[in-house]
Amino acid sequence: MERGATLLLDDCDPVLEECARLVRRLLEAEPDLRIVVTTRRRLGLVTEQVVPVEPLPVTLGEGIAGPAVELLAARTGPAAPELLVAVCESLEGSPLAIELAAQQLDRMSLPQLAAQVGADGPLFYSGPAPTVRHTSLYAAHAAGYALCSPTDRRVWARLSVLPGDFDPWLAGCVCTSSDVPAAEVQASLERLRLASVLESVRERGAEAPDTGAALPPRYRLPGGAREFGRTQLREAGEEAAALRRFRQACAALAAEAQVAWQGPNQQLAVRLVEDEQHHLDAALTRPPQDAEDALSALEIAVSLWFRWAACGFRREGRAHLGRLLLLSREDTALRARALWLVGWLAAQEHALDTAEELLDQAWTAAVIHADSDGLARIAHVHGVLALYREDVSTAVECLEEAARHRSTDPWFGPGPAHSGAMLAVALSSLDAERAKAAGRRAWEARHSDGDFWLYSTVLYAQALTERAHGQPAAALRACRKALAAKKLIGDPLFIAGARNILAGLRRGARDRAGEGPDGQGGRAVDEEVRWWRRGARGAPFFTRVRTGS
Repeated sequence: MERGATLLLDDCDPVLEECARLVRRLLEAEPDLRIVVTTRRRLGLVTEQVVPVEPLPVTLGEGIAGPAVELLAARTGPAAPELLVAVCESLEGSPLAIELAAQQLDRMSLPQLAAQVGADGPLFYSGPAPTVRHTSLYAAHAAGYALCSPTDRRVWARLSVLPGDFDPWLAGCVCTSSDVPAAEVQASLERLRLASVLESVRERGAEAPDTGAALPPRYRLPGGAREFGRTQLREAGEEAAALRRFRQACAALAAEAQVAWQGPNQQLAVRLVEDEQHHLDAALTRPPQDAEDALSALEIAVSLWFRWAACGFRREGRAHLGRLLLLSREDTALRARALWLVGWLAAQEHALDTAEELLDQAWTAAVIHADSDGLARIAHVHGVLALYREDVSTAVECLEEAARHRSTDPWFGPGPAHSGAMLAVALSSLDAERAKAAGRRAWEARHSDGDFWLYSTVLYAQALTERAHGQPAAALRACRKALAAKKLIGDPLFIAGARNILAGLRRGARDRAGEGPDGQGGRAVDEEVRWWRRGARGAPFFTRVRTGS
């Protein structure tokens, strides 16, 4: 054999052991021979060097086409770049998928292809190919599926209900059953990764950037493999059970995030919700199978109260809660909480009449279930509504009632401490000493020093108080601290308010006398301080940049 020759052995998975023996004998006979083997799994030889074949990048930067776009463009000819990118993104850069999709252009236009690929996926596109497994994505995945053990096939199929990347815990929740023991799931994930069914999103042993804590690995089932697995799951009659397990797992994730929010580091709750956002969104929006399943979805929406109410997702939260309340009409304590929460969100969006109606329903439900925590939370929202209506005396009365309460469930809702902070806001223009005392009591009642939501609200109340009673320098310091703390966790209503105060204080400092340009003695500034009159920003405040992830 010619020295320096290279031998290619393609598609060796069906005869992997025989191929490994052949390669070993060839290398023993010709040590200089280079052998390239295409396979989903390792041969297991000592001298083996594995070169993973990843999907083609769609872009290489802003405005720079990647290899995936170039491959499609070579098949389509001149075309709108945005359509080429849209198709390649939907196909996740898979060369086979791109080739098969391009073959559909003899019967449809590129815009039609982009719309269809985005809606239906390319699993059943077909075309001529040298080997059967390349005639369609379905055939390609079926070839890999046939090589898997029965356990790995079940795990692959059940993982198809997960729309995003996942860790071993979530995989175990949806895959474990009588025929797949929990202890087998982790090993199956690794085998599926080595077989190129799963992609590795985060390697085992990675560290959290802020704490250095070890993080579990995360995997992803690509779109084509997910579609194939879902087809197998449906044909096996297991789809309903897997979807139910998925929603129950998401309910546990949301409950964990709720506890983390009230704990020493609210950013842990932020990261958990962001990491699992695809799954939580799917669990909230997929149609429930029955009343029990609808209650699981409602439990998720209620557990995520802090995301909706404190971090700028009010409209999204109202939409989820409103839909799920229609599907969960049984009179339960969970439904009572949901009614209160959607009423609070409606109040924050300044839908005052709607909020009053929902709070009336929540009050009736709370009384029926003897839910004293619920009654205190309702009083809290009535206090906020009174502030919106500039009825300060009623606001003080309601918030004092809520702040006096002693919660039996410290993990859900704003709680007495936050009611005390809002009481300080309500008192800020009336009585400086009472406002400061309310703020101190609120902070002393905190669950942890890491409650940035409470801390920033207390600082905001302090800034309002100092501003209202002629201490602009102290107000400026407190307002800057409040704004910095609010930005850590969101709360767009108060961010808008803190910015309004800052603007007024700076303008007052420039005017020296503290009067607005209209000579009304600061009246325009006071108007701006009323944060509830301002349109709050709807952009999300949970961002990976802020949480350091």
